[in-house]
Amino acid sequence: MRSFRRAVYLCAAMVLPACGVEEPTGGLEEVLEVREAELVSVVSRGCIFELTSVVRAGTVPPIHDILLSRVASSTCAWPAASIGLGSSIVVTPSLSLVANDLGVAAGFTVKNSYSGSSPTTVGIRHVDPELMTVARSAGFAVYLGTGSVYLDYLAIAADGTTLTAGGTKSGRIGNETGSGSNYIATFPDFFTSTTPPTIVAY
Repeated sequence: MRSFRRAVYLCAAMVLPACGVEEPTGGLEEVLEVREAELVSVVSRGCIFELTSVVRAGTVPPIHDILLSRVASSTCAWPAASIGLGSSIVVTPSLSLVANDLGVAAGFTVKNSYSGSSPTTVGIRHVDPELMTVARSAGFAVYLGTGSVYLDYLAIAADGTTLTAGGTKSGRIGNETGSGSNYIATFPDFFTSTTPPTIVAY
């Protein structure tokens, strides 16, 4: 637990200033307290990437900022860096992260309003591992905001280019086929094209 706490301290100290998020004034213990979601990590081109969320200082109800960080190491050709991918109001985002040498794919859920009736949606980002910029943005929402979509996982197929996302929903996603409260979205050539996904409900 002690080593885990040290890792969180280092991550929080590194990513908060870089993303324009005000640092808490209560010291490292406060940084640890505002970290809500489990940290998820992957490797691309020899570099470790970590996805997490932190509560923005001074926000009540809380705003959760979703942060992707590249960790400096002897196997990584580039320095430590971070990028903000989105924010979720009130609701702690669920996180998923996968990568290969073509790029990093980050998935997360967000709630965009303080209203209790506002839906949860899914965001997916392709981040260039060297430039730490968003190369592609995608996501899922229930048609006309009449329900929510949740993300259970991201996966890269054996071909190295096809990304799949799966989860549950409480309504119809635009352009989906089939029916049911579960979905699978398949992005062909996710890292090298902007081809839209096929979404199958079941």
